[in-house]
Amino acid sequence: MTAGGARRYLRARAHVGAGEAEGGPVPETPKGEHRIGLLNGFAAYGMWGLVPLFWPLMKPAGAMEILAHRMVWSLFFVAGALLFVRRWAWAGELLRRPRRLALVVVAAAVITVNWGMYIWAVNAGHVVEASLGYFINPLVTIAMGVLLLKERLRPLQWVAVATGFAAVVVLTVGYGRPPWISLCLAFSFATYGLVKKKVGLGGVESLAAETAIQFLPALGYLLWLGAQGQSTFTTEGAGHGALLASTGVVTALPLVCFGAAAIRVPLSTLGLLQYLAPVFQFLLGILYFHEAMPPERWAGFALVWLALLLLTGSALHSARRSRKTLAALEPKAAQARLGAPRTEAPGGASVDA
Repeated sequence: MTAGGARRYLRARAHVGAGEAEGGPVPETPKGEHRIGLLNGFAAYGMWGLVPLFWPLMKPAGAMEILAHRMVWSLFFVAGALLFVRRWAWAGELLRRPRRLALVVVAAAVITVNWGMYIWAVNAGHVVEASLGYFINPLVTIAMGVLLLKERLRPLQWVAVATGFAAVVVLTVGYGRPPWISLCLAFSFATYGLVKKKVGLGGVESLAAETAIQFLPALGYLLWLGAQGQSTFTTEGAGHGALLASTGVVTALPLVCFGAAAIRVPLSTLGLLQYLAPVFQFLLGILYFHEAMPPERWAGFALVWLALLLLTGSALHSARRSRKTLAALEPKAAQARLGAPRTEAPGGASVDA
């Protein structure tokens, strides 16, 4: 294999092995492992999709109190999980790298905004608009990749982003205002994903680091609420207190399931599964919470779904092309590893035997 061919092969192998967002395959796993991965993926996105049923149970606690409890109890849950598996080496390394630690602080701040906005939106009767935020999140992520990382888009991706922008315009007309709840959720979660990509920590480790940063401000706020006589943790009965404490489990358990899925199924499969959460949220908003959906909102959502279909089609096409490229390069790479002699092809080009 020529030097250029070897470099192309290594790039393709790294791209596919890492499971980039293009939807490339991951190393094959036994059918049993793949089934476990799918079940964990369904569990993770199913729990995220059904969580709008959980936050109203916290009333009469306000969104800020629920958010503070979520931060405090999440740290206890993930710290217990890390103690059980004895995985703490990453913490010392993180503390020795100030730039990486600063990124974790940014991630903690951004996810605080996302969590708080989502809890408030659900309890204020905006479940459908909240679900829209997670429908448009992939489009916002792509737009941020272009603007901040100078990534290049394929034509179909440009069409998807333009369609998503048109959907926001239609929904702005339908709501009589920009869908600011959706936009806030989408941009905050896209920013969170971008920062986490730079940090490079695993899911549970990342959550532990972020909630450790959130812990003292959250605990301070809860103590202040108690001093003001406005805390509901101890005044609404043991059941209410237990529900507030369980916010840690509700936060961390889907993440654990997601981690189990991510190592067992291709990223392209996870990319499709991610739409389960907003679909469940959307259906809950209409069928359970009976939120209004006038024609102009249906039109806006239809445009969003069209944009996602275009985006998914583009990702699947790219994944097939990556697999074909890898399949074509694999025999040459094997020959190169075995030290195959080089021969001259017609026209004098140097090729592998």
